[in-house]
Order: sequence, then C-alpha cells, then structure tokens
Amino acid sequence: MKKIALALLMTLASLPLWAQSNAAAGNANLEAERTRLSAERDAIEARFLQERTACYKKFAVEDCLRESRGRRRTELDSIKRQETAINDIQRQRAGAAEQQKLDQKAATQRPADSQEKRDQSAKDQKDREQRAADHAASRASTAAEAAERQKQFDDKQKAHADAQAKAAQRRAEAPAEAERFAEKQRKAEEHRASRERQNANRTKPRGAPLPPAAPASSSPAR
Repeated sequence: MKKIALALLMTLASLPLWAQSNAAAGNANLEAERTRLSAERDAIEARFLQERTACYKKFAVEDCLRESRGRRRTELDSIKRQETAINDIQRQRAGAAEQQKLDQKAATQRPADSQEKRDQSAKDQKDREQRAADHAASRASTAAEAAERQKQFDDKQKAHADAQAKAAQRRAEAPAEAERFAEKQRKAEEHRASRERQNANRTKPRGAPLPPAAPASSSPAR
C-alpha cells in the first residue's frame, strides 16, 4: 500500500498543494477538485469573452486576440492535465481496493499456502504498485515538459506580436512625422531668409544728402 500512496502523490504533482497534502493522508477529495476545476474553466471562458470585447477596441486587434487565445489555451490545458491526474488517482484507488479484496479473499480461501507462494504474491503486488508509480511519474514529467514548451512558445508569440504592433504603429505615425519634419524645415528656411533680409537692410549704404537750397534772388529796384 505504501507504493500506491507514492503513486497517488506523484500523480497529484499537477494539483494544488492542499490536494497533495490530502493525498499524503489518503483522503484527497476528488469531487471537490473536479468542482474547483469546473469553476476555473467557467472563469477562464468568461474572462476570454471580456478580453475579446476589449481587443476590438484596440489598434492591433489580431495581435490582442492571438495573445488572449494563447493564454486561454494554456490555462485550459493545465485544467485538462489536472483532470487527467484526478482520473488516474481514482482508477488507482479503485484498482487498489479491488486488489485488496482479492488478496483478502485469496488469503481466506488458501490459509495453508506455502510461505513461498505468499512471498511471490507479495512480490507481484509490489511490482504492480511500482509500475503504477512509474507510470504516474512519467505522466507528470511529460505534462510538466509540455507545459514548459507551451510557455516558451507563447512567450515567443507574444514577443513577435509586440514587435509587429510597434512596427505597425511606427508605420501609422510615419506620414504625420514626415509632415512635422517638413513643416519644421519650412519654418527654419523662412526664419533664415528673414534674418538674411534684415542683415541686408542694415548693411545697405545710405543715399547722398540733398544739395542745399539756392538763395532767393532779390528783385532790381525800380
């Protein structure tokens, strides 16, 4: 039975810490876990709908939707892995209970079995438990690797989407930026021309003074 408990703990590696603690005591509440996962799935779907509505109000709609879909897929995959772990635990419990009944029945029906047969039966049981534990550990390891690969892929997708959004924004702002630059150049040219005119007016030589007025001639006396 120790091997079965070990298999349960390994399978519960993808469940919350409180569930792992309950498994160690042999009383993991699988139905409560299923209820929790169902509520989480509903919350993920509700948030996804809200994010879609928000995305349509943004400039880079497709990039926003792609990021939201990737996050939803990652979270739903995590819930599926946890549900698979719960199903494995339930099957292992059922199998362990059935095997225990068979062992008890066999012990009752064959009280005179030789020590050798009892030892072999115990060994076979340990081998079955070990195989179950190995299988659970392998599934947990595979799930963890898949989650890490998905995270790396999502990070790359997000970085690519961010780069595309920035490039699109730069392209959208380019005409206005070019117009602002041209206007700045025009004003600078006008200012330069104005300064040149002012400098030219200051250095222009003044005109020669007017000659003095001729004195009025006196009339001859009569």
